[in-house]
Amino acid sequence: MKNSLPNLRRAFLLLLALVLPMLHAAAQSTADDSPEMADAFRADGKIYVVVAVISVVLAGLLALLVSLEKKVSRLERELKD
Repeated sequence: MKNSLPNLRRAFLLLLALVLPMLHAAAQSTADDSPEMADAFRADGKIYVVVAVISVVLAGLLALLVSLEKKVSRLERELKD
């Protein structure tokens, strides 16, 4: 923990170096460049299926993380005692 500040700075700079080019590329797109696939999904009513599937996957990942955190906390308590 003593030398975590330089590691944190290095991680922040790496994150900044990775995110800035992406923001620059996103800023260059115009309003006329809308994705055709999204328009087709919206017209067919399939966009709701896509949103539902993404929501289920994210909810499953969240449930997995919560269950892992509970198991790790239980193991930490057992080791501490």
